[in-house]
Amino acid sequence: MGKFLLLVIAAAFEVGGDALIRSGPKGGGWLLMALGAVVLASYGVMVNLTSLDFSRLMGLYIVIFFVVAQLTAVLVFREKLQLPVLAGGVLVVGGGLTMACWPPS
Repeated sequence: MGKFLLLVIAAAFEVGGDALIRSGPKGGGWLLMALGAVVLASYGVMVNLTSLDFSRLMGLYIVIFFVVAQLTAVLVFREKLQLPVLAGGVLVVGGGLTMACWPPS
């Protein structure tokens, strides 16, 4: 459970850092963009603190990142999820879980 929580926090940092950078050109200025870069660098460190194999780590992380990103889009940016995003999300989640959970050969 600790590794999963670490990946959820890392995903929140990645999405949050991107949101900060996104707000810079829209009136937030360079300070928010610089803060976003620091937050993004923090995500990179956090996601690699687990002892999972890199391929399995990325499979699971991509699933978590996708879910956190879509929640942020809906809750923070007030976006409505469209059918292509939901359909693609099913593929992302299915593929990521397959990579992360398939028993090693």
